[in-house]
Amino acid sequence: MQILKGIKVLSFTHFLQGPSAVQMLSDIGADVIKIEQTKGAYERFWSGFNAYQNNVSVFFLLANRNQKSLAIDLRNNEAKEVIIDLVKEVDVIVENFRPGAMKRLGLDYESLKEINPKLIYCSCTGYGSGGPYESKPGQDLLLQSLSGLMTLSGKDSAPPTPVGTAVVDQHGAVLAAFGIVAALFNREKTGEGCKVEGSLLNSALDLQIEPLTYFLNKGKLWSRSETGLASRFHQAPYGTYKTKDRYITLSNTPVEKLAEILNSKELAQYESSDQMSDKRFEIDRIFSEIIKTKNYDDWVKLFEEHNIWFAPVNSYEDVVKDSQVQWSGMLTTYNHPQAGEIKLLNHPIKYNDKTVEQRMHQPAIGEHSVEILKTQGYSERKIKEFIDKGIIANDGWERSSPQP
Repeated sequence: MQILKGIKVLSFTHFLQGPSAVQMLSDIGADVIKIEQTKGAYERFWSGFNAYQNNVSVFFLLANRNQKSLAIDLRNNEAKEVIIDLVKEVDVIVENFRPGAMKRLGLDYESLKEINPKLIYCSCTGYGSGGPYESKPGQDLLLQSLSGLMTLSGKDSAPPTPVGTAVVDQHGAVLAAFGIVAALFNREKTGEGCKVEGSLLNSALDLQIEPLTYFLNKGKLWSRSETGLASRFHQAPYGTYKTKDRYITLSNTPVEKLAEILNSKELAQYESSDQMSDKRFEIDRIFSEIIKTKNYDDWVKLFEEHNIWFAPVNSYEDVVKDSQVQWSGMLTTYNHPQAGEIKLLNHPIKYNDKTVEQRMHQPAIGEHSVEILKTQGYSERKIKEFIDKGIIANDGWERSSPQP
């Protein structure tokens, strides 16, 4: 499963989009060096839900496995020489700084391709490398808002409803990894390097490929509903509904089939697919009232008997116990040298029916600084000089996470 074994990557990434993209590559064998400032990357010192495991940020742990850390002061000219030495040998650079930041450091694609013409250089930005929003801050929630994604979910009377996870960041990470692998494949055929550009804006728009394309070709989508309807472009019923004791989710089912198995004269009057669209709110209200009359388990029995597409509305407590989730191999446990036993999501793809196993723990600040410089031919004397000057750091776990 070391598909990218031998591919060397320099990662100038932080937050989620960049590190998650790089982790996709490191999981399948790429040799990744995480370049971070000597005090450590941002994600070491922040975590959503204030989640820390033995003072180690879970936010850092979830997207930095299978990588080495070189903690180095990029503002120092000697440090830049170290980076240039590495650039000569690497295959890929991934960065997600704001546009212009890498150019100010002399580490932009145009500069580095002169040193390494076969370089694959991936920039992950908020809005792209130009345009009127180039300098604006790019962040998942902001892009959900700007891209229209927030207008698709929730009740009509509710405020715009964001997705409750960093869906734009993570989709952007996968797209960036895809672009890098595509560029590497092209290099195998042509010998040419490539600049790959991904953005959160493009990621957010791509997530909406279906509704946005409908809008572009037919005009304004249907309004959000006040019942269970989950989208602005599906026929009813399609969404989450309250049974007598808990919620259930139902996908597209012909209304005439529902009328038959539910023995509903009200639903039976809507016979055509046109009516399912034009009268979607009416159908949804009728179904919403019917579904309240029985317990969840009763509906499960009936829906399974008639091959109706449905699913439970699971909490995270339910998700981790789900038999299919457990079979998937996505939930994995790893013993980290500082955090101890941590539970993470695994690489999401199987290769030859096998899941990817973690090879390296998420590194401490500069844990591999000395090792990397030795590999590049620097003497122990020179490395000690770099440490004494503060050009590189190899502090270990005592400064990799906030203290209690």
